[in-house]
Amino acid sequence: MNNSVGNTARLIGAGLRALLVLTLVTGVLYPLLVTGVAQGLFHDKANGSEIKDSTGRVVGSELIGQKYELPLKKGQETPAPDLKWFQPRPSNGLGENTVNTRYKLLLSGATNRSGDNEELIQWVKDAKAAVVKDNSTAGYKVSPADVPAEAVTSSASGLDPHISPEYAKLQAHRVAEKNHLDVTAVEKLVNAHTDDRVLGFMGEPRVNVLKLNIALKEMVAKH
Repeated sequence: MNNSVGNTARLIGAGLRALLVLTLVTGVLYPLLVTGVAQGLFHDKANGSEIKDSTGRVVGSELIGQKYELPLKKGQETPAPDLKWFQPRPSNGLGENTVNTRYKLLLSGATNRSGDNEELIQWVKDAKAAVVKDNSTAGYKVSPADVPAEAVTSSASGLDPHISPEYAKLQAHRVAEKNHLDVTAVEKLVNAHTDDRVLGFMGEPRVNVLKLNIALKEMVAKH
């Protein structure tokens, strides 16, 4: 009987020691090690690739798109785009939070509709017409043929932070007019914020809309 009690006590003691050791290793030491390596070697990525404005305030992430819209008016179901800013791709699930009142992740996902879906075709036609109307100015008329595909379709995640240089330059005339800037200066701003293909051959040149709009805000402030 005593041996049975002693064996049980030893087993319980061994189990508790194993629990304490594993808790220390997997619950304390390992997370501290991984966190330390991440912060030391990949500080920006570990913190969500945050983007700060000129005042040092975090305004978003380099990896997630944002919308630039006017306040919702009475009777409106969908807010109108704020045409002073470069516009991103059509997106799903972007709204606001306490850091940036124009940013909130609600959901992520594409429409998953086929290319011959009538509703999708009409949506693309309407979106293209809106891009032509919004970006045409007194001295610059946008042709429907000039509207790139990403201007009228959302990405697979619906949260793409980038647009093509072509779409950014298509918007440059409208942005310049709305902000009383020289269009050449705005186009130079686009060029300065165009990222090349990864390693020179992967993907396509791209423009991060949030970074571009931060630079635009600074340009307007200096104008």
